[in-house]
Parts: sequence; structure tokens; C-alpha cells
Amino acid sequence: MVRAIDRKLLRDLSLLKGQVATIALVVAAGITAYVSTFSIYRSLSTSQQAYYERARFADVFARLERAPNAVMEQVATLPGVAQAEAREVETVLLDMPTLAEPVVGQIVSIPGRGLPLLNQLHLRAGRMVEPGRSNEVVVNEAFFEAHGLELGDRILALVNGRRVALRVVGVALSPEFVYAVPPGGFWDDNLRFGIFWMDRDVLAAAFRMEGAFNDVIIRLAPGANPEAVVDALDRVLKPYGGLGAYPRDKQISDRYVTSEIQQLKGNATVVPVIFLGVAAFLVNVVLSRLIGTQREQIAALKALGYSDVTVGAHYLKLVMVVVGLGAVGGVAMGVWAGRALMGLYTEVFRFPLLTFRLDLGTVVGSILFSAGSAVVGALAAVRQVVRLPPAEAMRPLAPPTYRPSLLERSGFHRLFSQGGRMVLRDLERRPVRLLLSSLGIGLAVAILIVGSFSIDAVRYLMDVQYGQVQREALSLTFSRSVPDRVRRELEHIPGVLHTEPLRMVPVRLVAGPRNYETAIQGLPAGGEHRQVLDAERRPVALAGEGLMLGRELARRLGVGVGDALRVEVQEGGRPVREARVVYLVDDLIGLSAYMEIGALDRLMGDDRTITGATLSVDRARMDEIYARIKELPLVAGVGRTDLFKQQFEKQVAEVMVVFTFVLAVFAAAIAVGVVYNNARIALAVRARDLASLRVLGFTRREISLILLSEIAVSLLLALPMGLVLGKVFAIGVASVAVDSELFRLPPIIEPSTYAFAVLVVLAAGVVSALLVRRRLDHLDLIGVLKTRE
Repeated sequence: MVRAIDRKLLRDLSLLKGQVATIALVVAAGITAYVSTFSIYRSLSTSQQAYYERARFADVFARLERAPNAVMEQVATLPGVAQAEAREVETVLLDMPTLAEPVVGQIVSIPGRGLPLLNQLHLRAGRMVEPGRSNEVVVNEAFFEAHGLELGDRILALVNGRRVALRVVGVALSPEFVYAVPPGGFWDDNLRFGIFWMDRDVLAAAFRMEGAFNDVIIRLAPGANPEAVVDALDRVLKPYGGLGAYPRDKQISDRYVTSEIQQLKGNATVVPVIFLGVAAFLVNVVLSRLIGTQREQIAALKALGYSDVTVGAHYLKLVMVVVGLGAVGGVAMGVWAGRALMGLYTEVFRFPLLTFRLDLGTVVGSILFSAGSAVVGALAAVRQVVRLPPAEAMRPLAPPTYRPSLLERSGFHRLFSQGGRMVLRDLERRPVRLLLSSLGIGLAVAILIVGSFSIDAVRYLMDVQYGQVQREALSLTFSRSVPDRVRRELEHIPGVLHTEPLRMVPVRLVAGPRNYETAIQGLPAGGEHRQVLDAERRPVALAGEGLMLGRELARRLGVGVGDALRVEVQEGGRPVREARVVYLVDDLIGLSAYMEIGALDRLMGDDRTITGATLSVDRARMDEIYARIKELPLVAGVGRTDLFKQQFEKQVAEVMVVFTFVLAVFAAAIAVGVVYNNARIALAVRARDLASLRVLGFTRREISLILLSEIAVSLLLALPMGLVLGKVFAIGVASVAVDSELFRLPPIIEPSTYAFAVLVVLAAGVVSALLVRRRLDHLDLIGVLKTRE
């Protein structure tokens, strides 16, 4: 049997259905954000850990020039090493019939019989290579799909100066290439970069590496210190041209995947807190007003024997119904949004199994969190119910005592019409409510800005990197250091207009107890293709013998202009030099050091050698240039600036369209919730005043302007507040959202992003105002004027 107090609850819900719906919508938005992002975070994190463990993903990696297989006995006995495996890894150019430009391939050796000890392959189709088959390869799935390959297809590769037809016999995944970034690149490019696995004996014979290796992977014993193993491995490999060992957290694929997982974890915490904080505010406002209008009913309930706890619980039930409605909608929308985003992640990160998982703990946690925030918002109002004596509740609230405000005494009010003065008085008498309402709407603006600013920031990053820093049309990477005359020979290729040298020297920079492994980029003074920029994005001249450091790298090393660094070269004879910092540059990608190429040659103590070249070309003859480059045995990689930008635009657009749409819906929910509830409360509070004005001859338009002007003021105050908050949030997100060793997001926000955020919130405000205007048009004048004094 339904108790009378529960029937009252149903009546209250019916009377407040509009306000209940909008608060439930805000709660649903918070739960959606939590369920979708946290579930994706859990799914990605679980898949990553399970795959790494199942495939025996290595903990330490090292590259070197060449070492005999006997050295592996010494590597295997290093303290902390559980397993060690030697490999050959070579980079080749591929001639794909679907593309005119050369494609980079990385060939990794695997045992002819059985699976590798570490970084084991997950076969998706076909079979593994057979021992001794000189042309068989297994290819990574993303490259296989991007080119529409089939098992048995042949791919032409330039292997150690010879054109070899590689036959595809299998398709596989590897934990080492969950996110496959080409050498020298910053994003995956499955069309222009492929991974191939070949029998080790066959690969060694092709590159004259019989009885030797040039790559080591290690799995650590439980409790081993990765850094200690890295240092010991470097000492062992130093005589053999070791290029520097590094732990798993610096492996490029793992860094991208882990960075994305950590960003999702942060989003799953911050965004829901904003939504549920707004929901708590709305619950407090609505419940306080409801209790104010139901004082007589509260007194009657207490007089009829209902205890203070029962009456307080009645209003908490109202809150729980709102949370329940929001939870049902939020979980459903969270599953939809999570699956949509997970579909995009499955295209980017290649795991054997990556599905959206919704666990009970996430759902229960989101509901409890939402209920807790709503209860916090309701506590003040419920405490008022519990403390209200029945006799006092039977009397109407004493009218507040008002005095002329400072603005009113100054004569400012006389500048406005009678209706305008009424609006100003109400706003001046309730400044806290106005401020909180505007803050809630401002948060909606800020959420939209934060959700969209990353597109602006990365586009700016791309424009700077590939418009000001790297201005060449093509960049070539050579398989080894070569004399500068090789670059000059490139200028004889028809269509090549100008070339410039590029030298990359792997080093460890040491400043006291701090060190960092990077590369010194040697660039020509006065070059047209590559530039370094200052904080104002102005070119900085390369001159003198000093070292230029990126500002982030200098911060990590704790050095400034004028400080000396020990430069430990990580190639060749591994000499140790000293260089002085002469300038701090503001690069956005990677952590690099820069020198004039002649000064770098002198620092290394050798003649002009280069590791790459940059080219200006006649784009009309690009296919002809590509054909000639494919015939050059020394070229290990080709990069095209405009294609880097196109690849980025394609990848970011897919993810950000969905993300921005979801955020726009969320922000609109906040704006509608705050504006509509404030307007409804203002209508309830001022219904008698507005009805009196109608009786006195004011038109519906005039009383609508009085009420809706208050909404307009809160909106206009919220917009600049939201723009400022959005900028502050964007700066915070830019500083923590990405791995600063990979790239730094500048807090750049385009005017179009500000305009989009403002328009969405204004549209939500207009819709809310129209809903309230509709209720105002149907105001019951007689019923309102019968209100008991």
C-alpha cells in the first residue's frame, strides 16, 4: 500500500518534471563521461597488460652496429636479465604498385623454426615463414589491410642494393608495433610504413650478418632494476657500436599507447566531477525552493506524526529518483559513446582482442558517485526541513527587508526603464545565486573549449613543424653515414631543385647527475629547409661552435645558456666531448639539440659526413624523382612534408568529430539545466509579482522581458567567465595531456573554437528561455494572486 507521503513524492515529481528532467540530464552527462572514458581506459589497460604478458614483450631494447653471436652469452649473464634474444633489424625501401612514392619497410628477424622467445607474433592469417625460404615474410596487419594485400602477393624491396620480391605468407600482430611509427615520424602511417618478419638466417645472408646481430631485446627477472640493466648492457655493447639501450617505457609504440591510456584516466576523473558538481548545485537550488514553497505541507506532515527523519528522507527520495533517472540514461549513453570511441581505437591500436568492456564496478561506482554528489547538494535543504518546527512552518516566511543598493542610491537605476530597474534590484539582492548560475553556464563554455582546443593546438603544431621548421618537400634518411658528395649527386636527379645536408648524431648529454639520450641535429647555417625557432616563432641563426638546446630538454637537464655539457657520442668510437649551451630554442616535437653542421663535424673530429638530406623539388616531376630514389641503395627512408600533415588531419578528424559532438551534447545539457532551472525558480519566486503586473496592464511581452532579462544577464556574465576558464583549463590540459618527450601541445585556441562554444551555449540558453516563456504565457493569474500572505 502506497503511503500518503509517497503519493506526495509522485505529485512533486509531476509538478517538477521539467526541472527533474534537466537535472537528470546533467547527471546523465556526468555518468556518460565516466562510464565511457573509464571503461575505455580499463579496456585498453587490460588489453595492453594481457597482450604484453602473453606475447612476452621485452623490457629492454638495444641497437648496435654489429656484434658476434658469442657476445649474447655475456648479455644473458648480466644481473637482472631473465631472457635475452639477438635479432637482425634492417630498414628497406619498398616499391608498392598502389603508391608512386617509396614506402619504408622494417624487416625483423625471427627464428626459422618456432616462435621468438620474446615479442612473440600473434598470427592473424596464413602461416609463419619456413626455414631457408629466401623470399618469405610475415607482414603486420595494418599495412596488409591498408594496401589491400592478399596472401601470396609479392612486394618489391631494395635489400642491400638488390631488388628482391618478398612473398607474403602470413599476417601478424606484435606487441612491439601496437602503434607503428615510421623512423623519424611522429604518427603512425600504415600506408607508407610496414613491418616484415623474415627467417633470421635468410635476413643475415641478405645483409652479410652471418654469425652476428645488430639488435637485442631483454626480459627482466622479477624485481630487476631496468636502469641498472640498461647501463650494464651499454657497457657490454659499447665496443660493437652500441647505439644506446633503453627500457620499455621509452619504446615508441608503448609510449604512445601508455600516454593515451593515462590521458583517458585523467578524463575519466576530471570531466565527470564538473558535471556532477553542477548537478549538486542544481539539486540544492531546486530543493531549497521546493521546501520554501511547501512549508505548510511540511508542518502538516510533522503534525500528523511523521518524524523529522521521515520527512527529511522524503526529500532525499526525490533526489534519488532524479539520480536514478540520470543513471539509467547515463549508463545507456555511456555504453553507446564508449563503443563508438572504442571502434576508433581498434583502428589505431592493433591488439589481438580489443573490445569495449562494461564492468559492474564502473556502473556501481558512477551511480554511487552521482548519488553522493546529489546528496551533498541536498544536505543544506534537508537540514532545513529537519530543523523546522511545525508551528513555525505554518506561518509564511517573513518578507525580507530590502534597502536601496549602492547603485540605486547613485542614480544608476534611473538610466533604465521600470522593468529594467526591477531586474537590476533582483540581481543585486541575490548576487551569490547570479554568480553560481553564471559559473555553471561558464563551465559549459569551458568544457566545449577544452574539448575542441586540442584540434587547434595540434593543427598549430603541424603548421609550425611542417611550415616553419621543416620546410623541405622531401627528406631522405641514409642507411649509414656517407660523404657530403652523395647529397650533391642527388641534385643531378631531374626535378630536384636544391638539396641541403643533414646530420644526426646520437648522444647522451650529461649535466652533473642528470643525463638524457637524444640526437644532435647538424643543420647548415643559412639553410632554407630546416630552421630552429625562438618563443615568438622567429628563426634563430645557426652560428658558432655552441650547442642549442630545446627549452624542455634544458629544463630536464637543469642547464641554461652558458652552461657546459658533457657530450657522450653513442656511435662509432663513442668519443666524449664537451660543448657549451649558447641558446635555448622553443621546439614543439621531440627533445633535441642543434648545431651548425660544420661545428658538429669539428666537434666529432671528422670531415663533412651526413646521415640524410633535404630536398626542394619540382612537384610536377615527383613520380620521376620517386622512381630514381627507389634505385638508390643508400636511401633507407623517405619523408614527404605535405603527406605528414595529411595523415594527421585524417587521423585526428575521425576521433575528434565524435569527441566534439559528445562534448557539445554534454555542454548543452549543463547550459539547459542551469538556465532552465534558474528561470523556473525565478518564475516561481516572482509569479505573484508578474501576475500583479499583468493585472496592472503590463503585456505578456513586457513581463517576459523582465524575467528573461535575468536569464540574459546570467548568460552574458557566464560567457566571458567561461572563455577565461576554458583558456585556464586548456593550459592545464596542455601541460599534462601528452608525453612531453614526444611533443608539447601549445595552449592555442582559435577564434572559431571560442565562437563554437559561445554559440552552443547561447543556443541552449535560447531554447531554455523559450520553454519558460511558454509557461509564462499560460500563467494562472487568479491562482497565483490567491497566494496566502
